[in-house]
Amino acid sequence: MLLQLDFLQFEPALRITKSGDTTWVFDPIRRKQIVLTPEELLRQLVLLYLLEVKKYPSNRIRVEIGLLLNERPKRCDLVVFDAGLDPWLVVECKSPKVPLTQATFEQVARYNLQFKAPFLAVTNGLATFSCALDFEQPGFSFLEDFPEWGGRG
Repeated sequence: MLLQLDFLQFEPALRITKSGDTTWVFDPIRRKQIVLTPEELLRQLVLLYLLEVKKYPSNRIRVEIGLLLNERPKRCDLVVFDAGLDPWLVVECKSPKVPLTQATFEQVARYNLQFKAPFLAVTNGLATFSCALDFEQPGFSFLEDFPEWGGRG
């Protein structure tokens, strides 16, 4: 189910600065300036959506978590942790120029083999999908939005 989410509504809230030829955005989770790329712009917009609309607590979100996949270092865009500090939601952000394909979904699913989060989401800003996983009877179901935090604070 394709979600109709307007991440661009958060663009005015971004803290963007320029230094020479480089444009930077302040990441409220990492608490530092990050070079503004198309993927970073989307990551920051999604992050604001999770914080402002979905009310996810900032102390449960991590950005660009490193992991090893087939002995190769990879980075997962956003991981939200539950109250027990277990991965709860894995979000993969792609540049708007990158279409969401089966390979994109397989990438986030491979990342989740390590995280075992019950929720996954993938977005390129133009298209967004969110799903709940069933580990007992392997499968998934699409959601109408990112999952509700539900007081797991």
